[in-house]
Amino acid sequence: MDTAYRVSPLRRGDPEWLGEYRLLGRLGSGGMGVVYLAENADRIYVAIKLIHASLAHDPEFRARFRGEVDRARLVPSF
Repeated sequence: MDTAYRVSPLRRGDPEWLGEYRLLGRLGSGGMGVVYLAENADRIYVAIKLIHASLAHDPEFRARFRGEVDRARLVPSF
């Protein structure tokens, strides 16, 4: 896979799988959580954001994150 971005190795404690997706590395991390590069069995690559558990029950955060997800769905696959 040719990438125009930097993928850092998974760190100790990072999951290797999330559902059907195998995590390949880290794309970034910040106050919200960690973004991973992952692939499924068909070798379809995706970015998965795993949010910090402390934010999951905050209604304001959930509304902002839902908006982020909705905007991401507008971007066509490549």
